[in-house]
Order: sequence, then C-alpha cells, then structure tokens
Amino acid sequence: MQTAAQAIREALLTGDARAKVMAARRIARDWRLGRLAPVFDIAMPEQPRWPEGLELLPPNRMPKRGKGGSLKNSIALWHSLAHIEFVAIDLALDMAGRFGGTMGPEFIGDFLAVAADEAMHFAVVERKLASMGARYGSLPVHAGLWEAAHETRHDVAARLAVVPMVLEARGLDVTPAMLERIRASGDHGGTAILQRILDDEIRHVAVGAKHFREASLMRDEPPRKLWQTLVKLHFRGALKPPFNDSARLAAGLPRDWYAAVA
Repeated sequence: MQTAAQAIREALLTGDARAKVMAARRIARDWRLGRLAPVFDIAMPEQPRWPEGLELLPPNRMPKRGKGGSLKNSIALWHSLAHIEFVAIDLALDMAGRFGGTMGPEFIGDFLAVAADEAMHFAVVERKLASMGARYGSLPVHAGLWEAAHETRHDVAARLAVVPMVLEARGLDVTPAMLERIRASGDHGGTAILQRILDDEIRHVAVGAKHFREASLMRDEPPRKLWQTLVKLHFRGALKPPFNDSARLAAGLPRDWYAAVA
C-alpha cells in the first residue's frame, strides 16, 4: 500500500497542471477510502513543480490589471484566479504532507479535501479561460503565495496562521466585489464559478481556524494572542481593510483577532 506521504510528494512534484488536478482529487478519495497508509516518513519538497514554460516574475514586476470589461482585462482576471487556485492545490497538499504526521488523521483528511476543492476550482477556471481563447500559462505569474507559505515550513501553527487565516481570508474580502462586477457584466457562468469559490473558501478558512486552535492548545497558548504574534512575525504584507467581517466570522475568525494587527 502506498503511503500518504509518498502520494502527496508525487503530486507536489507533478508539474503538468491537469495531471496535478487529477492527482489531488485521487489522493483525497484514496485517503477517504483508506487506500493510503497513514505514514509520513519522507520529506515534502522545498518547491513544488509547476508547468514548464510558466513565466515567473517578482510580484512588483507583474503587469497591472485593467479594471475595464475588455476581453484582455477579463482574461487577465481569470488567469490570475487560475494561478491562485493552482498554487492553492500545492498549499493544501503540502499542509497535509508536511504536518499530517504530527497533527493526525482529521487534519490530513481536512486538508486533502481542501486540495481536491482547489483542484476543482482550477479546472473550472481553466475551462473559463479556454472559452475566452486563453490558457493557463499564457500570462506571467508570481510565486508570492508559495513564498509566504514557505517561510512557515517549520511551524504548523505559523503555516495555519498565515495561509488559511490570512491569505485565504483575504479572498473572502476581495471576492464579493469581484463577484458583483462579474454579475453586473451579465456573465452568468463566471458569477456561478466565483460564488462557488467564495462559498468553499469560507469553509477552507474555517478548517484552518479549527486546526489552528488545536495547535494552540498543543502549545498551551491563547489562540488569539498566538495568531497575532505569528502573523506579525511571518507575514510580510499588511492586513488591509475593508474586511468581510460576516464571512470571516462564519469561518471562525472574529474581528477582534485581525483588527488589532490591521
């Protein structure tokens, strides 16, 4: 029987986008069905593989996206979303593979399920791009999301604090305005995609918040204070309003946690 660590590592080292999507969904299913041994005896890679030919730029050199409704601007928006969802597959897989041996079966299952969700999101966004005559990789991308996560590779509490509870929580703040613009443009298919992503991301942030509280208990530290300390220590950006307080609260992230560090 293949171990969970082996399967996850292989998926992280799969560069082809569609093959990674299939691998993430297969691992989540195999774990759920008991087909993977709960063994974590091999290290996760320092860097996952991404598609060959993907043009990587530093975040500050990325082209600015226009705000109009032109085809070019729409492609840039959906391409950016595709990259976010693609990297999110690796973030969830790495979370399960890197920390699953310490955190236990529920943690592993939760984050493998998140990886499968992110794979589904990427697949539907990629199809949306194709409908506009574009593809994932036709525009440059940056590695900022992975780099922010890589900083926390030695500490599960820090990884949980930064990835689900800062980076993914930011999606809860910005997606509703994007959703309104897409809806106002009459793009019903795009509206449905973004609504599904928003609904799932609330659940993903909630998974992170739940396991962060468990990690805090393991360290015998107050969760809110620990979260604020770890965010200040490991997150290089700034937490900027406006915040989607209702979605954040639904995900288990009360305002008094993040208002103090915004």
